[in-house]
Parts: sequence; C-alpha cells; structure tokens
Amino acid sequence: SELQEWRPVIYRRCTDTLWLLLFCLFWAGLMFITGYAVMAGAAERLVLGYDSFGNICGRKNAPVKGAPLSGQDMTNKKYVFFLNSCNLEMQSLKISSLSLCVSSCPQEQLNSLEDLQSFARNNGSFLCIYNLNVSSYTQNSKAAQLCPTLPVPPSKSFPLFNRCVPQNPECYSKYASVLISMVNEMDVFHRILSGILAGRDTVIGLSVLALAFSLILVLAFRFIRTLLVHTLIALVVFGLLFVSGVLWWLYYDYRNDPSTELETEKENVKFLLGYAIFSTIVTVVLLSLMFVLRKRLRFTVQLFRIVGKIIGRIPFLLFQPLWTFLILIVFWVFWVAVLLSLGTAGTAQATSGGQVEYRALSGICYMAWYHFVGLIWTSEFILACQQMVIAGAVVTCYFNRNKNSPPSHPVLSSVSVLFCYHLGTAAKGSFLITVLRIPRIVLLYLYNILKQKKNAKCLFKCCFCWFCCQESCLRYFNQHAYTTTAINGTNFCTSAKDADCILARNSAKLASISCFGDFLLFLGKVFVVCFTVFGGLMAFNYHRELQAWVVPLLLVGFFAYLMSHSFLSVFEVTADAMFLCFAVDMETNDGTAEKPYFVDQELLTFVSQSNKLTEGQKHRSARPFHDNEDGTELQPM
Repeated sequence: SELQEWRPVIYRRCTDTLWLLLFCLFWAGLMFITGYAVMAGAAERLVLGYDSFGNICGRKNAPVKGAPLSGQDMTNKKYVFFLNSCNLEMQSLKISSLSLCVSSCPQEQLNSLEDLQSFARNNGSFLCIYNLNVSSYTQNSKAAQLCPTLPVPPSKSFPLFNRCVPQNPECYSKYASVLISMVNEMDVFHRILSGILAGRDTVIGLSVLALAFSLILVLAFRFIRTLLVHTLIALVVFGLLFVSGVLWWLYYDYRNDPSTELETEKENVKFLLGYAIFSTIVTVVLLSLMFVLRKRLRFTVQLFRIVGKIIGRIPFLLFQPLWTFLILIVFWVFWVAVLLSLGTAGTAQATSGGQVEYRALSGICYMAWYHFVGLIWTSEFILACQQMVIAGAVVTCYFNRNKNSPPSHPVLSSVSVLFCYHLGTAAKGSFLITVLRIPRIVLLYLYNILKQKKNAKCLFKCCFCWFCCQESCLRYFNQHAYTTTAINGTNFCTSAKDADCILARNSAKLASISCFGDFLLFLGKVFVVCFTVFGGLMAFNYHRELQAWVVPLLLVGFFAYLMSHSFLSVFEVTADAMFLCFAVDMETNDGTAEKPYFVDQELLTFVSQSNKLTEGQKHRSARPFHDNEDGTELQPM
C-alpha cells in the first residue's frame, strides 16, 4: 500500500453493498420461517402434554374438525391421565390407551364406579370421557368403556411431562417400560427441546450469572493492578481444576448408576465423558502457558493501563457491550422461541373414532438448518458491528492531535459511520466466519454416524481441528480488517489486504506485545465459562430424569463465552486497534515537523521496552510534538 492510502479519511463511501443486500434477503427467509413456525407450531405439547382429542392440558384450545371433544378449555386441567395406565402399549411412537386432561391425579386407589363418582365430586377431577356426566357414572351402561379400567391405582404427577404416574409397583413397572421406550425412540432434536424447556428457569438464571461475572471482569480490567491479575489467575486455576474434577466425578457417578436406562441418561454419560476430557486438556494447556508467560506479567499490567487510559477518554465504550448483550439476548430469545415452535410444527387430524393425531410436516428439517445458520450469521454480525464501533472510536481518538481534548461523541460518530457506510463489510466478515462454522457442524453430524470406524474417526477429528484453526485465524484478520475500514473507509477485501501487509511488516514489533493482553483476556473468558458451567452442573444435576440436561449445559457454556467475549472484547479490540494505528503512524510519519507522530510518549515507551525485552532490538525514540503541529487529523462524522 502507498503511504497516502493510510491517511485517515473524512469523506467515505458505502462498502460491500451487495453483501448487505444478501444479508437482508437472508433475513427475509428467516421471517418466512418465523411466520410458518408460529402458525404451525405448538411448543406447549412438549411439556404440558395433550389428550387423545387434541386438547393441550393447561390452556384453552381451538376445535379440530371431525373431533367433537376437541376445543375445550383445559386451563385448570394440567395433568395427563391414561385410562388404562396398568396395561399401556406402544404403537408407532404412540401410547394405545386413551388419555384425558384432569385437574388432579387420584392419590388413593379407586375400586368402583362409585369411587370415581365420589372422587370427581370431592376433587373436581373427572376421570371419565368428557361427554359423560358425573351423575351418569353409575347409571350409563357404557360407563365401563368410557371410564378408566378398574381398579384405578394411586398416582402422582410426573415433574417433567405432567403425567399421572401410577404408584402401584406392578403398574409402575409397566408404565415406566412403555415410557422409556417412547422417550428412547423420540428424535434427539425433540429430546433436546424438552430438556431446554424443562430447564428454562435454570438456563435463564445461569445466563444472568454469566452477565454478572462479565460485568465484574470489565470493571476489574478497567482499574487493573498487579495484585488483581494474580487473583484472577488464581481463580482461573482453581476454576479449571475444580470443574474438571466435578466433571470426572459426575461421569463416574452416572456410569456406575444401575438405574440408567433412558437414552437421555446414556447421552448425558457420553457428553460428560467428552466434557471431562476436553476440560482436562484445556486445563493442562492453559497451566503450561501460564507457566511460560509468567515473566510477562508486568508488561501485561502496563498494557492494560494504557488501554484503560484510552477507554478513560471514551468512557461510553464500556457501555457498548451492554447494548450488544441486550441485542443478542433479544435475538437469542426470538431464535429459541422460533426453534421450539418449528420443532413442534404439525397438523392435527381427526381419526375415525373422533380422536386427534399430530402429524409432522415435511421440510421442517431443512427449515431448522436454515434457522441454525441464521443463529450463527446474525450473532457474528452483531459482534462484528460492535468491533467496528469500538475500532472506529479508537481510530478517531488516536488520530486526534490534541490528546487532552478528545473529539466529542466518538462512539456516536462511529455508530453513524457504521450504519451509513459499513454494514455490508460487517455482513461479509461475519458470513466468512459462518462459512467456516457450518463444515464443523456437518463434520460433527457425520462423526456421530461413522464413529464406529476408527479411520473415519481420526480423519474427522483432524478436519475438525483444521477448521477450528482456520476460524481463529480468520477472526484475527477480520478484526484488523474492520479497523482498517474505520481508518481508510475501504471495502472488506481491500482492508484485509492492507491490514495483512502492514502487520506482516511490523509483526516483530507488535505480535509479542498483543499476545500477552489477548492471553489474559482469554483467561478472563475462561473464568466466566468455568464458574457458569460449575453453577450449571450443580443445578442440572438435581434434574436427571428424562432430561437431556448436558446439551442445555453446553448451550449455557456457549452463551457464557459469547457474553464474556462481548464485554471483554472492548479491551481486546481497543488494544488491537491501538497497535494497528501505531503501525500506520510509524509508517506514514517520521517525527519531523512536517510529519509528526500521533502516538503519545507512554505508548511509544511501552512498545520500545517490550521489544527490547523480547528481541533486544532498538527502536526509534519518539520526537516531542505539540498540539499546534501540522498533520492529518481525523474528525468525527
């Protein structure tokens, strides 16, 4: 790149417009899927349960054509009761016995029709078909067919699916065997949805916990001291060792539990083993890196003091992750709601006997994949917008000649530049990350199919690691491309090329410096994830039955990492943008009166000392400059 191409510009043009149009078209498809899922889905069926006539228990229902007993108000009838609970049979993933919605389960055994009538009058819970009046229980000749098989065993409501489970040992064993068969034959997708719905309160609580940890770390890094860094490292070491130990203990406990019969429980054991191995490897690697980089602690503290000084000039940067977090939360809630509706999309069709069956709609699988790509692309797009806003504000302040009088409203200026000119660049950068994420997901799917073959297993692991490395490298270059776009106003490809060239020429000066700060920020993210996952382990471990809680726990860990990344990326993006601006400053200026440096003395001294420590090379000393010296200055839009 020529030197004048690196001068900050005031007048800009729109970049990567076609990619912004593509992103809008993609979201039009998401809106179509959302409308379809809302119209055809019913997420309540996964948890609340429904009777044989198409009524969902615990809510008002719309009538189904051809089913006279459908469309009833079941607001006060929250439990599913099977008329023949002691002799259940499975036929094509459906229980053969008729089921009703009742307000309460019988706590005592009912031996006659008179007992059923007395129970209905005393408790308001009717155990016979809806169109049979209570007074006709003992008079109607068909009452034996319309009422439950006698004797009715005592039962209690099941905590997850709101079923009345018989407490008689013989009936319970038959009931449990049928229920185990039904759950084991359910699609994994529906089992995971059931786990998310059942543990939704815990998932929300853990997300709030991750938010609190992230806010604490943001304040800690803003006013960082050497003692605070030692405390953080000690907590990370403790968290890694403790979480790894708990995961191995839970795996041992589950594996030796003789009552593990459900497929969901077996999946929990498999996932726990994978979590334990992964956590142990991460712990060993991070402890080794901490030992190697222990001598760089002083420079890391000094680096964050300089970054904190820049953030002190732009205090509203600390609020930027909060807005990003709120937008991500709104999007994630929307995404999960659509996913739940999409997973239960089906048409209610009446059978010959007036009963109702729900039949799955075709094409749902393809819509789910499209919806999942929307989750990745949109989340990455939101994070890319945050990176561009922070980088734009830092660039504005760096290329300001008077350091004691920073530009007014640099964050608002950066936001306006982003929305007016560079949304397409953010869409393109986030799309590239999405493209690398999708093959990893496909590889995981193929790995589960071919995991019995050793050669294929090894090949898939190598490919998976390769894509992970590619994604990490792409994220690094994306961040610098966004900063270059904030400086020059060029499109994504041009900015990435220019950033790559200048970083290659200055890698010896900047690589060893930025890695220290990035590693400490990564430890902060590990701290948030470790303690959030530990809270999830303790919370989910109390709900083992019929609950695929390990996958929701993985979702919580992913959300915790995204939250911590969203908040701590303020320091990461600020430091990287500052060093890139420093490299541009060193290349385009020489410290003379005609081309004075924009850098302040503290940053230049820090870079010089760090390079002397790592390479033993001497760098140019900064020439004194004053506020009235000439030079190109970036003004806020």
